[in-house]
Amino acid sequence: MTRLPAAEWRERPGLRRIVAALTAGGGAVKAVGGAVRDTLLGLPVADIDLATPLLPEEVTRRLAAADIKVIPTGIAHGTVTAIASGDRHEITTLRRDVETDGRRATVAFADDWQGDAARRDFTINALYADPDTGEIDDWFGGLADLDAGRVAFIGDAATRIAEDHLRILRFYRFAARFGRGELDPVSHAAVVTARQSLKSLSRERIADELLKILALPDPRAIVGRMAADGIFAVLLPELDAGFAAAFDRLVANERTAAAAVTPLRRLAALLPGDPAVAEQVASRLRLSTRQRKHLAALGRHRADVERPIRQLAHAIGADAARDVHLLAGDPAAIEALSDWAVPQLPLKGGDIVARGVAAGPEVARILKAVEAQWVAEDFPGAPRVAELVDQKIGRTSD
Repeated sequence: MTRLPAAEWRERPGLRRIVAALTAGGGAVKAVGGAVRDTLLGLPVADIDLATPLLPEEVTRRLAAADIKVIPTGIAHGTVTAIASGDRHEITTLRRDVETDGRRATVAFADDWQGDAARRDFTINALYADPDTGEIDDWFGGLADLDAGRVAFIGDAATRIAEDHLRILRFYRFAARFGRGELDPVSHAAVVTARQSLKSLSRERIADELLKILALPDPRAIVGRMAADGIFAVLLPELDAGFAAAFDRLVANERTAAAAVTPLRRLAALLPGDPAVAEQVASRLRLSTRQRKHLAALGRHRADVERPIRQLAHAIGADAARDVHLLAGDPAAIEALSDWAVPQLPLKGGDIVARGVAAGPEVARILKAVEAQWVAEDFPGAPRVAELVDQKIGRTSD
């Protein structure tokens, strides 16, 4: 019997209080999914999700009696969030699918651990562990697949995909994170065959999963595989023909500059340098207004890498200027932005009026000319700005 190794999360006071409350008097609870998988792989564990045969009402009653705060985050699907000793844990009642349509499922509560595991996506995500003893339940070969670096659907791959079409993208993401060697041929063939069903998903879900893929440390191989498999033809038809070289350059520049990965910058590398295309993609993926503007700025200014980076930052913001140079310029140039905030021109129209210039278009022209020279001189301080104003007023008088 395989057991979980000792892990810090298993001893957290909050988890211990929750386990004690749910196992009293013959109850049961197990850690499931990522916490088990990542502990076995020696990876950091972020979320500890728990499963129990207890009904949500009983879970809530027991936790409240133990003075543990309960939030009914997904009560209709059997999920509550427990907050104990500062830790948050999602606790879900065992379930079985009653009906699925590829986007959402109607579920019924159950008391069958293996049945609950059978409705999950991949074998490596269907591992359950007793938080006390560490004893692992594995009904579908997840441990062997974890050892082999194989990401495979549970049971019939086509059926698992039909239950939730997002599993197509999740397959590529999990294969990139945990896979080694060739993709599982049966699972791979199934996602390629079902790729058109991605069109039925909400744009928000597609965007979320795509950005998660692009946020991986080095997703180039899996992105290339997705392109070859026709996945982007369905969800990102704007994919640039030269995306592979652009992506290679970006990843190399990110490493040279020790720059934190941002998935939006990676998305820009997949697109042509065209703000209209960026706007189109951002709109279809329902990105936020801030994300849309950023993506459009990267499309519009990709060719501005010869412009001094601080001048570019003044025009489009430091983050966008940094990303432009990581995408298509010199990664060493972004050093000029470290510990530097885009300054504001220390001059207002009223300052020019106070020098005797009549309020009106002339003030605006002088202000614009001073700002252009101030930017060209790399943002000197107020004394130099005052000199520039005097020069411009003198020229105007002349």
